[in-house]
Amino acid sequence: MRVELFDFDLPPECIALRPAVPRDSAKLLAVTGNRISDHVVSDLPNLLGPHDILVFNDTKVIPAQLSGTRGEARIGATLHKRVDLRRWQAFVRNAKRLRIGDKVDFGSDVSAEAEARLDDGSFILRFLGEEPVELLLERAGTMPLPPYIASKRAIDERDAEDYQTMFAREKGAVAAPTAALHFTDGLLESLAAAGVSSETLTLHVGAGTFLPVKVDETDDHRMHSEWGRIGSEAADRLNAARAAGGRIIAVGTTSLRLLESATGADGIIRPFEGDTDIFITPGYEFRAIDGLMTNFHLPKSTLFMLVSALMGLETMQAAYAHAIAGGYRFYSYGDSSLLLP
Repeated sequence: MRVELFDFDLPPECIALRPAVPRDSAKLLAVTGNRISDHVVSDLPNLLGPHDILVFNDTKVIPAQLSGTRGEARIGATLHKRVDLRRWQAFVRNAKRLRIGDKVDFGSDVSAEAEARLDDGSFILRFLGEEPVELLLERAGTMPLPPYIASKRAIDERDAEDYQTMFAREKGAVAAPTAALHFTDGLLESLAAAGVSSETLTLHVGAGTFLPVKVDETDDHRMHSEWGRIGSEAADRLNAARAAGGRIIAVGTTSLRLLESATGADGIIRPFEGDTDIFITPGYEFRAIDGLMTNFHLPKSTLFMLVSALMGLETMQAAYAHAIAGGYRFYSYGDSSLLLP
């Protein structure tokens, strides 16, 4: 499909620079079939059924944004995906000044060697020394806010808390599964009282989620792979919930993509551990999920393509036009939508 089909006009003032407070006070646009209605996130227990199950991503964002020097050159690095205990794939700013074998000093006694350059232009960085890389990042790194936020304001201490979900347990993401930023303890209690259950999986979101689509046809776009895991017990519970008549509602596109990667043509969710580079566009037949809760996405992004695959392009164009006219806030810190085909 032509990428331009997924373009739309988004006024800059629609981009949220801070999350709603409290988190579950954000707006929620419900799209059921082609019907659109306005709510807030705390209304969610009234919008779901007593046997439905919400699936959250428990990945935890690490301070994966680094700024350093190689000689006189300023070098920026955004870690994307762990290779092993000391090596990370990273997208590098000012990459033309970095060569294989160069050492980058990130300050705070943290440095890394550029070991290899990959076909997509990213680098393999090997962190020097013996301290765990996680400790090095705590000293030298900052939260990797999306560029459409970081370009408008400085990253600060609030972001260390704002950019983590309440489910964050497994360290390894360089972007938050932002749909789950809207949840609070009180909202989970209300959902449980309404008979809505929950499950978690892990997908370490990579920096590739922010990369623009630079091709004209969707078939020519290459997705970066991300590591994920669904345990056998979680898979069993999800299959049982669906067999009992409940709907599987993915909270976030990250949860959705991992669920779809783990599900066979028979609709059975199986244990999964490994990389996935699934790219969902209109025409895809969903196997695992019955609905999606997600924030509002960028024009021509792979994520807007995904929601268009789920609901239909015309429906999502109408929903986004409604959201823009209604003052909904977009992107990572923005408002939410509940999409039920």
